[in-house]
Amino acid sequence: MSRSLQRRLSRTLALAILLAGLAAAVASFVLAYSDAKEFQDDMLRQIATLHVGGAAESPLPESRRQDARDIFTSDPESRIMIIHLPRDPRPSWLSGDLPPGFHTLITGSERLRVFIRDTPSPERTVVAQPIDVRDEIAINSALRTLIPLLLLVPVLALLIVRIVRSELAPITQLSKSLDEQPADRPQPIADDGLPDEITPFIHAINRLLERVNHLMGQQRRFIADAAHELRSPLTALSVQAQNLTRAGSLDAVRERVVPLQKGIERARQLTEQLLNLARTQAGTSGEAVVDVSAMARELIAEFLPRAEAKGIDLGLEEITPLTVRASPEALRLIVKNALENALRYAPDGGEVTLRLLSEHNNAVIEVVDNGPGVPVPEREHVFDAFYRMPGTTGEGSGLGLSIAREAAIRLGGTVSLHERQEGCGLVFRYRQRRET
Repeated sequence: MSRSLQRRLSRTLALAILLAGLAAAVASFVLAYSDAKEFQDDMLRQIATLHVGGAAESPLPESRRQDARDIFTSDPESRIMIIHLPRDPRPSWLSGDLPPGFHTLITGSERLRVFIRDTPSPERTVVAQPIDVRDEIAINSALRTLIPLLLLVPVLALLIVRIVRSELAPITQLSKSLDEQPADRPQPIADDGLPDEITPFIHAINRLLERVNHLMGQQRRFIADAAHELRSPLTALSVQAQNLTRAGSLDAVRERVVPLQKGIERARQLTEQLLNLARTQAGTSGEAVVDVSAMARELIAEFLPRAEAKGIDLGLEEITPLTVRASPEALRLIVKNALENALRYAPDGGEVTLRLLSEHNNAVIEVVDNGPGVPVPEREHVFDAFYRMPGTTGEGSGLGLSIAREAAIRLGGTVSLHERQEGCGLVFRYRQRRET
């Protein structure tokens, strides 16, 4: 079936006009027919009134005094017959006991509309007209009022089609302008000259295009930053590999293999984080009910060797057992990146605590460390991809918090950084509605 708005609107309006026109035509015909019949009755009454006064001075000639049926038969052009009783002979179809007023009488094959008027004198005036003649006059009169209306209906239908096509022309032009937009940099659509009903839709499209442009800008920056971040470790690996070939002894080889291995590990971690960020932005993993408490214990066990290597006290503080509905991979990625950052920046012999609690039917996951923390002005910037605070030391790529925020957005949660209540340090907090 056709889903064209223009065709459906034209067809619906044309059909509505046709039905309304037909209804109006029928009503007009009935009213005109009824008015014509009433007019004819009034005419009979007026004729009878006019002949009451002049009947005595103008008697009918003897040649006209004959049976009404004979008159109609002999004079087919006659439409109205006037009879004055008792001067004129009484027709066979007229009985003497009829009261004054209108009557419908049958004489042979004809029907007559008769008006009888009595006068103060013994005289009675009878005005008669054949009903067939009356009907013909009434129908002709009604048809004359009906024909213009019937001719107007198709004209209105054609006008509706033209008007609808003309009013919807801006939408066609709008689709052409959208097709001509560049795919890499779409521009907002001007709403000048568009109907008010279409304007909110255009504003919604413009907001969508603005978000698309923003995302595409982020993607372009991400690709540029990723290329820059990958070039540095790959260049270092190339130099270290060349130095390895120039080693003159086995001890020199062993000495130069260590930085090469570290460079390979950094490149591997960076590549893995880039893949995680791309996978998180795609958001293709399904949701399930996640036992956060069990996941937290698994992560503590996974990071415990790294914590022990730096003498960090890594622990789990489970204030409230938590379950949430989320993507298990995305939620794990959020907590994992938070733990990696905390262990990286916590001092040797420091503390890192993974805390689970519930606030106002929200599940809250916190990673608390006693590291240097993040200044308040920098707490939003550190969530940008590849951003590292000035003066930061270490081997981070600046992707961990960016991955965590992207995953949180996909899950409908929020991530934020806060001051540690006791002493120096930082609190990474993820909040999401709890599974009920």
